[in-house]
Amino acid sequence: MSEAQHPSAPELPTTVAHLNHTAVYARDRRRSAEFLASILGLEVGAPFGPFLPVDLGNGVTLDYYEKRDEPIQSQHYAFLVPEEQFDAMIARLEAAGVTYYADPSHTEPGRVNDLFGGRGAYFDDPDGHNMEIITRPYARP
Repeated sequence: MSEAQHPSAPELPTTVAHLNHTAVYARDRRRSAEFLASILGLEVGAPFGPFLPVDLGNGVTLDYYEKRDEPIQSQHYAFLVPEEQFDAMIARLEAAGVTYYADPSHTEPGRVNDLFGGRGAYFDDPDGHNMEIITRPYARP
Protein backbone atom coordinates (compact mmCIF):
# COMPACT_ATOMS: atom_id res chain seq x y z
CA MET A 1 0.00 0.00 0.00
CA SER A 2 1.17 3.50 -0.70
CA GLU A 3 1.56 6.30 1.84
CA ALA A 4 -1.46 7.97 0.26
CA GLN A 5 -3.52 4.99 1.42
CA HIS A 6 -2.12 5.44 4.93
CA PRO A 7 -2.53 9.13 5.72
CA SER A 8 -1.48 8.55 9.33
CA ALA A 9 1.80 6.90 8.33
CA PRO A 10 4.68 8.65 10.07
CA GLU A 11 7.00 10.78 8.03
CA LEU A 12 10.36 9.10 7.55
CA PRO A 13 13.44 10.91 8.85
CA THR A 14 15.36 13.14 6.50
CA THR A 15 18.44 13.22 8.72
CA VAL A 16 20.73 10.36 9.63
CA ALA A 17 18.75 8.99 12.59
CA HIS A 18 15.81 9.80 14.84
CA LEU A 19 15.18 8.03 18.11
CA ASN A 20 11.93 6.08 17.70
CA HIS A 21 11.65 4.15 20.98
CA THR A 22 13.68 2.77 23.82
CA ALA A 23 12.99 0.05 26.36
CA VAL A 24 12.77 1.07 30.00
CA TYR A 25 13.21 -1.83 32.39
CA ALA A 26 10.82 -1.97 35.34
CA ARG A 27 9.81 -4.38 38.06
CA ASP A 28 6.17 -3.52 37.38
CA ARG A 29 5.75 -2.04 33.92
CA ARG A 30 2.26 -0.65 34.58
CA ARG A 31 3.24 1.06 37.84
CA SER A 32 6.32 2.67 36.31
CA ALA A 33 4.66 3.71 33.05
CA GLU A 34 1.69 5.21 34.90
CA PHE A 35 4.01 7.04 37.30
CA LEU A 36 5.94 8.78 34.53
CA ALA A 37 2.84 9.47 32.45
CA SER A 38 1.11 11.05 35.43
CA ILE A 39 4.06 13.35 36.21
CA LEU A 40 4.48 14.45 32.58
CA GLY A 41 0.74 14.79 31.96
CA LEU A 42 0.70 11.99 29.37
CA GLU A 43 -1.18 8.72 28.95
CA VAL A 44 -0.06 5.11 28.91
CA GLY A 45 -0.74 3.39 25.60
CA ALA A 46 -2.10 -0.07 24.90
CA PRO A 47 0.30 -2.97 25.48
CA PHE A 48 2.47 -3.83 22.48
CA GLY A 49 3.70 -7.38 22.98
CA PRO A 50 5.66 -7.37 26.25
CA PHE A 51 5.92 -3.57 26.20
CA LEU A 52 3.74 -0.87 27.72
CA PRO A 53 4.39 2.41 25.87
CA VAL A 54 4.34 6.00 27.00
CA ASP A 55 4.11 8.18 23.89
CA LEU A 56 6.11 11.36 24.42
CA GLY A 57 4.27 13.16 21.63
CA ASN A 58 7.31 13.71 19.41
CA GLY A 59 7.40 10.37 17.65
CA VAL A 60 9.29 8.68 20.49
CA THR A 61 7.91 6.12 22.91
CA LEU A 62 9.32 4.78 26.14
CA ASP A 63 8.44 1.10 26.04
CA TYR A 64 8.26 -0.25 29.58
CA TYR A 65 9.45 -3.83 29.83
CA GLU A 66 9.05 -5.92 32.95
CA LYS A 67 12.10 -7.56 34.53
CA ARG A 68 11.14 -9.15 37.83
CA ASP A 69 13.99 -11.61 38.40
CA GLU A 70 16.97 -9.34 37.74
CA PRO A 71 18.20 -6.10 39.27
CA ILE A 72 17.20 -2.96 37.37
CA GLN A 73 20.21 -0.90 36.29
CA SER A 74 19.43 2.75 36.87
CA GLN A 75 19.35 4.85 33.70
CA HIS A 76 18.96 8.58 33.09
CA TYR A 77 16.11 9.98 30.99
CA ALA A 78 15.79 13.73 30.33
CA PHE A 79 12.59 15.33 29.05
CA LEU A 80 12.42 18.75 27.43
CA VAL A 81 9.09 20.12 28.65
CA PRO A 82 7.17 23.34 27.99
CA GLU A 83 7.95 26.12 30.47
CA GLU A 84 4.23 26.64 31.08
CA GLN A 85 3.83 22.99 32.20
CA PHE A 86 6.90 22.79 34.44
CA ASP A 87 5.18 24.06 37.62
CA ALA A 88 2.32 21.58 37.15
CA MET A 89 4.84 18.74 36.88
CA ILE A 90 6.56 19.86 40.07
CA ALA A 91 3.15 20.05 41.77
CA ARG A 92 2.36 16.48 40.63
CA LEU A 93 5.69 15.28 42.08
CA GLU A 94 4.87 16.98 45.38
CA ALA A 95 1.33 15.55 45.42
CA ALA A 96 2.78 12.07 44.83
CA GLY A 97 5.25 12.55 47.69
CA VAL A 98 8.24 12.32 45.34
CA THR A 99 11.29 14.39 46.22
CA TYR A 100 12.82 16.35 43.37
CA TYR A 101 16.30 17.81 43.23
CA ALA A 102 18.16 20.62 41.48
CA ASP A 103 21.10 18.36 40.66
CA PRO A 104 21.67 14.89 39.20
CA SER A 105 23.42 13.69 42.37
CA HIS A 106 20.28 14.43 44.39
CA THR A 107 22.00 16.66 46.95
CA GLU A 108 19.65 19.67 46.65
CA PRO A 109 16.17 18.39 47.60
CA GLY A 110 13.07 20.47 46.93
CA ARG A 111 14.92 22.83 44.60
CA VAL A 112 15.02 23.39 40.85
CA ASN A 113 17.97 24.59 38.79
CA ASP A 114 18.15 27.46 36.31
CA LEU A 115 20.59 26.03 33.78
CA PHE A 116 20.80 27.59 30.30
CA GLY A 117 18.11 30.14 31.06
CA GLY A 118 15.47 27.54 31.84
CA ARG A 119 14.45 25.42 34.80
CA GLY A 120 15.12 21.81 35.60
CA ALA A 121 14.66 19.14 38.23
CA TYR A 122 15.63 15.51 38.80
CA PHE A 123 13.60 12.76 40.47
CA ASP A 124 13.61 8.98 40.80
CA ASP A 125 10.97 6.78 39.26
CA PRO A 126 9.74 3.64 41.11
CA ASP A 127 12.70 1.63 39.77
CA GLY A 128 15.40 4.17 40.59
CA HIS A 129 15.78 5.62 37.10
CA ASN A 130 17.03 9.21 37.37
CA MET A 131 14.42 11.26 35.51
CA GLU A 132 14.98 14.89 34.55
CA ILE A 133 12.63 17.60 33.35
CA ILE A 134 14.13 20.69 31.70
CA THR A 135 12.60 23.68 29.98
CA ARG A 136 15.64 24.58 27.85
CA PRO A 137 17.97 22.17 26.06
CA TYR A 138 21.55 22.04 27.23
CA ALA A 139 23.89 24.34 25.33
CA ARG A 140 26.48 22.16 23.67
CA PRO A 141 29.87 23.32 22.34
